[in-house]
Amino acid sequence: MLTVSALTKSFSSGQERVAVLRGVDLAVQPGESVALTGESGSGKSTLLHLIAGLDQPDSGDIRFAEATISTMADAERAAFRRERLGLVFQQFNLIPSLTVADNLVFQARLAGRQDEAWRAELIERLGLGTLLRRYPEQLSGGQQQRVAIGRALAVKPLLLLADEPTGNLDEATADEVLALATDLVRRTGCGFLMVTHSERLAGMLDRRVHLHAGLIH
Repeated sequence: MLTVSALTKSFSSGQERVAVLRGVDLAVQPGESVALTGESGSGKSTLLHLIAGLDQPDSGDIRFAEATISTMADAERAAFRRERLGLVFQQFNLIPSLTVADNLVFQARLAGRQDEAWRAELIERLGLGTLLRRYPEQLSGGQQQRVAIGRALAVKPLLLLADEPTGNLDEATADEVLALATDLVRRTGCGFLMVTHSERLAGMLDRRVHLHAGLIH
């Protein structure tokens, strides 16, 4: 599903280059959920952005099945991200002018990968049936994150990437949302890589890896 090999990334800080990732190796299998932990500033979000093709590594490879995203041009990466990746962030990032129903199908429509039966299943499993005509501002945080997860999974991605997706939720809601997400990931067979600072939430996933000093441990 996902194979990251010898990935490096550094950034300029004044006159110096600061190495954030120093040769990261990581693999996520189909249907597997993996928690990525590490102290603040360890490069967890940087790694996620590189995997999503939002930035380019200094060296190393990022492969999805037979596609090598690290060597794609910008337009190719954007198309791959739209069609084959699901992204969920702490801030939900729903489109405020669209209803829940339209937010759910937004990425799938862009990708030309609409599946009405799968959309109906997502709505039922995520408990969104009575909310479809509402707008994001009319939803609780937990409801907004359910919509964000549904939107990301509607395209049937190869990989679901989540960066602190429950950071704005209370503990009970976070547990419920994550349990739904992991169940739906197993249902679709896609991989799931989640950045989290919570040991409790990390323990709910199949496997945990730790990023420290620019390397996976």
